[in-house]
Amino acid sequence: MHIRTSFPREITHEDLRIPLPDGTLLFARAWRPMTGGPVPALLEYAPDRLTDATAARDAQRHPWYAGHGYASVRVDARGYGNSEGLPADGHPATEAADGADVVRWLAAQPWCDGRVGAFGIFRGGTLSLRIAALAPEPLKAVVAVCSPLDHPDNEPRSLGGSPGAEDLLSRSAAALALVTRPPDPRYVGPAWRDLWLKRLEAVEPFASGRLEREVTGAPWPPDGGRADHAGPSGEPDGSGADGTGADGNGADGNGIRAAVLAVGGWHDPDRDAVLRLMERLPGDRVRGLIGPWCGQYPDRGLPPGPAVGFLQETLRWWDHWLKDTDTGVLDDPPLRAYVVDSHRPATVQAVLPGRWAGEPGWPSPNVTQVTYALQGAPVAVRSPMHTGLDAGRFRPVGHDADLPPDQREEDARSACFEFEVGEETWVLGLPRVRLRLTGEEPLGQVAARLCDVAPDGSSTLVTRGVLSLAAGLPQEPVSFELGATGYAFPPGHRIRLAVSSAYWPWVWPRPGSAAGFALDPAGSTLELPVRSREVREEVGFAEPEQAEPLGVSHPATLDEPRPERLVVRDVAEGEWRLETDPCPDGTRAYPDGLDVTQEALETCAIHADDPLSARTRARWSVRLHRPDLSWDVTVRVRSEIACEGADFVTSDEVVCTEGGEVVFHRTWEKRIPRTVG
Repeated sequence: MHIRTSFPREITHEDLRIPLPDGTLLFARAWRPMTGGPVPALLEYAPDRLTDATAARDAQRHPWYAGHGYASVRVDARGYGNSEGLPADGHPATEAADGADVVRWLAAQPWCDGRVGAFGIFRGGTLSLRIAALAPEPLKAVVAVCSPLDHPDNEPRSLGGSPGAEDLLSRSAAALALVTRPPDPRYVGPAWRDLWLKRLEAVEPFASGRLEREVTGAPWPPDGGRADHAGPSGEPDGSGADGTGADGNGADGNGIRAAVLAVGGWHDPDRDAVLRLMERLPGDRVRGLIGPWCGQYPDRGLPPGPAVGFLQETLRWWDHWLKDTDTGVLDDPPLRAYVVDSHRPATVQAVLPGRWAGEPGWPSPNVTQVTYALQGAPVAVRSPMHTGLDAGRFRPVGHDADLPPDQREEDARSACFEFEVGEETWVLGLPRVRLRLTGEEPLGQVAARLCDVAPDGSSTLVTRGVLSLAAGLPQEPVSFELGATGYAFPPGHRIRLAVSSAYWPWVWPRPGSAAGFALDPAGSTLELPVRSREVREEVGFAEPEQAEPLGVSHPATLDEPRPERLVVRDVAEGEWRLETDPCPDGTRAYPDGLDVTQEALETCAIHADDPLSARTRARWSVRLHRPDLSWDVTVRVRSEIACEGADFVTSDEVVCTEGGEVVFHRTWEKRIPRTVG
């Protein structure tokens, strides 16, 4: 990693308050080049906290962009961080409408030349796409990293129609612990307490709303009062009636006129979005980049690598679309994807071996579908309910226990079919399975894993997919895609397809899934997208570089660190429990005097033979402390989800204290009929 300490332009930065049409003020931080003329603006707009949660990450990239001639602006969404208003998490149209207003505000500033780009990661990237679907005129280009699409084909949290378990719990508890944190008095002043209490009174748990949409198919609620959002003519800017794109969601590619650079990693669950966007957007306005990475920016150097010069790559993108500079970015292959070489399984991989492949588009003419017929007699598949504990973290972020370990134990709980690899076989795209299943139980699930088996028997997970048999076992074979992958199977290895009737805690088991099913290999197939090894196009990247780090420190502690992922078996009770620590960093001390201490424990438990025993629990504690201001606030969150027959039951609790005194305490419980999934 090269750290830049000097840039072509001198830099200044300031904190701003951006007004929305309804009078709400959003908190923003802008880094700008010290130049006499206006420059294009770059917007990173997210429901997060720019003065602490994302401060270190922001310091790596926003000053870098400013030093190269852009006004780079980080904005907290309404109801988050130091922004006013109430959170709009249940109303994606509101968040997008706010973002479009911010785009127009930036374009109107005297230091902006009227052209704007938007970028973000995960929710921030999805918001950038939603804003682009509203088509605000100043927005010319987008960079979306590891960003889920608003489309059923790319909804990994509802895998194959089954609601997610570990990810739903983790995201919902973390989101509740984030949105209930107070504004910072250093930046807001005495008004912080009133803003906080109003925010707390309006907060609703995320788990129940998201779970309800997943298991009932309920639509998003109305946009929560943004009827004021209209274009210059008084009509909504987007192609949908609510301004969120043609199909009412906005982040699936419909209605987007800005150029999009879609970026993903093979270890991020939203990687399929890159290929979906390439299929849906015009070829002259979309480019795709998929590396071996987890859910992080590709220049940060977090495992797995190799890291690339992502800031330089995006600068080429911005310069082309916002400065009309010929950077050659459209001469690059439309899709650049990393084909990972075979490697031993491990929960952390510093650098994955492989090579870059350039594709002329997607679908690629270099990829051919090759069908492998399953062989053998019919086999009963009745996997223990804890099958899936070795799945690894749903959304890896670069921690030591994130990636899947050796899959041999999982394979032993599955029906396995193998194919010898005669010559090196590159797989690039979305594999598909076609399985002939029979059984008496009308409700169940089927999970399929694609593994690379080495001569020593070690089994490396390549990709996987799940399908909910919500309507019972059909007469015809079921067919479903596995997640996109780029992988090279070497000669002498075996391609293994492992099929199980459970995959906990990635997905909630269906009530009847303990009965399993019978799989008839006759008429069952594995279809692999095989990429030609003969077509080689040179693809290269600069070494990663960033601006100077912010200087966040991690004070030493006497506490014994907890394992990041711990599997516990209660032999007497027959229960298997996965305990996860999502906050291994402990306390972070920021240069502005703020100390943030986070502690969390997430638990997913199930009995080996009882799908209705599945339950998830999360405990979060977040302390924000400013000794110089005698400010000491703690937020504690508890979230639990269980399934009782035909209903899911969610339970949440929030306790907030200031100086040790409770200022807010509320509990919620909701019963949600399980009508699908």
